[in-house]
Amino acid sequence: MNQEDRTRVDRIMDRADRKIWVTFQKEGIHCYPAAATDPLLATGDEYDVSFLGTPHRHIFHFRVWLDVFHNDRDVEFIQLKRWLIGLYSTVLELNYKSCEMIADDLYQQIAAKYPNRSVWIEVSEDNENGALIKYETHLPQLINV
Repeated sequence: MNQEDRTRVDRIMDRADRKIWVTFQKEGIHCYPAAATDPLLATGDEYDVSFLGTPHRHIFHFRVWLDVFHNDRDVEFIQLKRWLIGLYSTVLELNYKSCEMIADDLYQQIAAKYPNRSVWIEVSEDNENGALIKYETHLPQLINV
């Protein structure tokens, strides 16, 4: 590799978007009360999901990405994982929340502990269906927020 190529590669590496990620799971009981009566959900046909109005169990699967600013354990991911798991024993609850609502609750805690970092949170029910929300701090419209 010539010097010009090395310089270009170094510049690309310096500007790389770096994230770590952790996964964990939590058992939870939740329900969607509106599903029992909303005609768009309680359809009485093959698309009926009125059963979601009754409390039911899931294993909620989480994948959380967090910005890091250098390669040498800016945030130790094992410590991050243990802290996130602990939040569900002390601060956070699943209750009647959607995967998106759970992600928002989790983001508020992460943003307080790790400010000015983009965070992506994926929450799924039984690792089958879920949501991914990207909380970006470096979008152009957020520069002066």
